[in-house]
Amino acid sequence: MAICFRETAKEFHLYNEKISYILTVLENGQLGHLYFGKRLKDRESFAHMLNFRARPMSVCAFEHNLDFSMEHIKQEYPVYGAGDMRYPAIEVQQENGSRISEFIYQGHRIYKGKPELEGLPATYVEQDDEADTLELYLKDQLTGTEMILFYTIFVNVPAIARSAKIMQTGEEEIVLNRVMSVSVDFPDKEFEMIELTGAWSRERSVKIRKLEHGTQSVYSMRGCSSHHYNPFLALKRRETTEGNGEVYGFSLVYSGNFLAQADVDTYDTTRITMGIHPDTFSWTLKKGESFQTPEAVLVYSDQGLNGMSQAYHTLYRSRLAKGYWRDKERPILINNWEATYFDFDEEKIMSIVKTAKSLGVELFVLDDGWFGERNDDTRSLGDWYPNLEKLPDGITGIAKRVEAEGMKFGLWFEPEMVNKNSRLYREHPDWILGDKGRRLSHGRNQYVLDFSRDEVVDAIFGQMYKVLSEAPISYVKWDMNRSMSEVYSAGVGSGDQGKVLHRYILGVYRLYDMLTKAFPKILFESCASGGGRFDPGLLYYAPQCWTSDDTDAVERCKIQYGTSLVYPVSSMGSHVSAVPNHQLLRNTSLEMRANVAYFGTFGYELDPNRLTEEEKEEVKEQIGFMKKYRRLIQFGTFYRLVSPFEGNEMAWMVVSEDQRNAIVGYYRILQTVNGPYRKIRLQGLDPDKIYHVSRIEEDLYGDELLWYGLDVSDASSGENREEYNGRNGDYQSKLFLLSSIE
Repeated sequence: MAICFRETAKEFHLYNEKISYILTVLENGQLGHLYFGKRLKDRESFAHMLNFRARPMSVCAFEHNLDFSMEHIKQEYPVYGAGDMRYPAIEVQQENGSRISEFIYQGHRIYKGKPELEGLPATYVEQDDEADTLELYLKDQLTGTEMILFYTIFVNVPAIARSAKIMQTGEEEIVLNRVMSVSVDFPDKEFEMIELTGAWSRERSVKIRKLEHGTQSVYSMRGCSSHHYNPFLALKRRETTEGNGEVYGFSLVYSGNFLAQADVDTYDTTRITMGIHPDTFSWTLKKGESFQTPEAVLVYSDQGLNGMSQAYHTLYRSRLAKGYWRDKERPILINNWEATYFDFDEEKIMSIVKTAKSLGVELFVLDDGWFGERNDDTRSLGDWYPNLEKLPDGITGIAKRVEAEGMKFGLWFEPEMVNKNSRLYREHPDWILGDKGRRLSHGRNQYVLDFSRDEVVDAIFGQMYKVLSEAPISYVKWDMNRSMSEVYSAGVGSGDQGKVLHRYILGVYRLYDMLTKAFPKILFESCASGGGRFDPGLLYYAPQCWTSDDTDAVERCKIQYGTSLVYPVSSMGSHVSAVPNHQLLRNTSLEMRANVAYFGTFGYELDPNRLTEEEKEEVKEQIGFMKKYRRLIQFGTFYRLVSPFEGNEMAWMVVSEDQRNAIVGYYRILQTVNGPYRKIRLQGLDPDKIYHVSRIEEDLYGDELLWYGLDVSDASSGENREEYNGRNGDYQSKLFLLSSIE
């Protein structure tokens, strides 16, 4: 058992081979935090770590005792009241208006395995011996409110999953105005905070800031996790690099409004809280009702940012994603969106399919425009039946024709949205979010269906089920193209409006759950106008996500690099698109576009009939390469080597589990003039193995590649010589294949 309880000391020690997490029951019955970090030897007591003392003007819990102040004690799940002046993890409002709480330890349970969270995605185990769980039971005696704090430590991953469940057993009605998934107190502020920020088409840029006094946070109030901030933050020591040093990661398994916050007080202690954003949230609990928070996953690494990322990759790839496609190589697809947009008919589609098949593509995806009267983005969202003018035999007909060509068929949906010019809206105008007495904003000419209402979710499920059950469909791209603005539900009264945003996300999860259970072999890819909802919550249902609408190879270097801080390569939808790029009008070589897109699920976003014969041969070679190496790429150990956010170059690599094979990707954005020689130190190799390195065609020991480095210099040193914009020039990339020699 990886969880020890010391009865005399009232301490809990959660540990595996890499980490320890230690907490205690305080003198006043609340929970104190002692330690989170590198594995410590177990002992009878860690009481010396509590380390608090009297400070002037403190508010103290006990009469005539000036030493015990909750303001200066590290806590596990702080509440408002009892003298703590920092942000609490929970705020409970009583019927008399009081917001004071006092959750006192009542008992605990330790067991092997991990519980499911009802209605919510979460990490899981397949065998009970993969993890151990601690449940801590607390109670506020005055209100009768009970709480369970869940801690699961995984045996083989340096990670702890945390969540909280609130149950009202008292007679009075309470309101949860704030209920975080996790709170952790650190004894110092000597950290840099890492966040993933951006906007549409430039998602998940890596931003680093030094922690200072006050609050530093990332958040979303858009109804989705958003393009702008990801539900993740990390604290790293200033000397920490990709390969060395301490870092703590915090990731929320949730797809809606969130808050991830670092609060540094003037005594230089740091409190991290993460959970559902408290603004616009309020949840009433009557006797017998309960509320479960989403799960937060904490990771500690003393092997740099790559160590943290690899822990998340392992856990999220194999114990968050689930189902038929979890462990399978992903099919190489072609999507018609940038090839045709709305302007297509069946014969144009089949022309793309036949050419794509000849190049080796395995899956064709029909994007927006196949349903209702959909010829532009102003109509027919919500009408999920085929447009027979474009597709005379419907989706069943086109899907069978694609399969007859030897390819699989996939289909685009945007289930959560509706146009006013649609049959669905005309029949159910009250099914959208918004106050009918006020101006209602639109985004992309569409409105948000009220997924907090079961009847709306059930109606959309019925339409989608009919399409998916009548046709041979192997893949679904689930899009969501706008943020939520005026959130008001006609389906509930005034007292429950604070529940709508969370219930909406629960409705999304419920629809995903019904569809994935009804069609377990369909590969679902989530999408939110690109990467606007790339979060752990959706990975539970859809093992891959469209990483960004921006398909430019240069920008994708940054987007996929940043995404990899938390999310595995197998989760990143990455395509080779046409040039000039449709977002930036940039021209990059077909080689560079593929060399970036390989590090993801891989596919094409173009019209193959517009390629030259030479380009078609190159595409055939690219597809052959990906088919040969996709298991290594999608399920190997991924390392970031050089950051595109720090200069003109980027490099990353993936290594097989047995360290026998590796692929290194190197990318240079602009050509340097008479530049220096460049070499990159690799990671993850066996120092004692000899590797044949393609491209330079050398046999090198692993220790040389790890400590001396791999030469990636431009052979021309900035002088073009006989080649122009081929091996030289702007927007260059190189792949190196490493194979061990017995």
